[in-house]
Amino acid sequence: MDSRLVNVVVDALDPLELAHWWRRALEWRLGYADEHETDVVPPEGEPGVELVFVPGGAPRPAGSPPNRVHLDLDSSSPSEQRETVEFLLDLGARRADVGQGDVPWVVLEDPEGNEFCVLDPRPEYDGTGRVAAVVCLAEDPRALAEFWAPLAGMPLVRSTSRMAQLRGSGGPFLEFVASPTPHTVKNRWHLDVRATRAGAGRDRVIARALKTGARHADVGQGRGVTWTVLADPEGNEFCVLSGPVD
Repeated sequence: MDSRLVNVVVDALDPLELAHWWRRALEWRLGYADEHETDVVPPEGEPGVELVFVPGGAPRPAGSPPNRVHLDLDSSSPSEQRETVEFLLDLGARRADVGQGDVPWVVLEDPEGNEFCVLDPRPEYDGTGRVAAVVCLAEDPRALAEFWAPLAGMPLVRSTSRMAQLRGSGGPFLEFVASPTPHTVKNRWHLDVRATRAGAGRDRVIARALKTGARHADVGQGRGVTWTVLADPEGNEFCVLSGPVD
């Protein structure tokens, strides 16, 4: 494929502080950091997708709809799930109600109000690492998954009326879960993709995305940035980065 998913980017009120929180929450490590971003990356040899924390956004109003992109964390047993939830609550997470009802997973939110889930044990997530899935809400999960498959460099591996899953050779799933709520404001979490060395470069990636339903997006990035901001067919912003994947 011509590109693949390389980052999940988080708009944060305090990028450094939130990055340190997620570093501890995932038991990962800090990567690249400057005044514009702080990266959190998996330990050497562990699968995962980098989290990039950047300045942006405002405090989330009470009662605002859930983020359209969130993380699902893996657990290998009921006891590990309980221990993970207690660890995260002690770290500063809070329980969250997004209308989930009586479900086997636990919904929490980080110190800036971003929802995430601690999953019940599921064999299909074995080998994903600490993050089982990057989850995107979608009005049409199958259609959005088919749009994202070549961009993320992941084939479609499962599809139902409520959910569609992409998965590469390792690391987390990229999942699209049915939601009736449309995209209305800039996402606080978004995905970055980058052209692969085997592909024909960023221009080809952008051209294919535009042909299949993406559009150019202005999120205040200004002139002279090295990435291109697009929105997928449901309006979710994403960036095509310069340079090929290493």
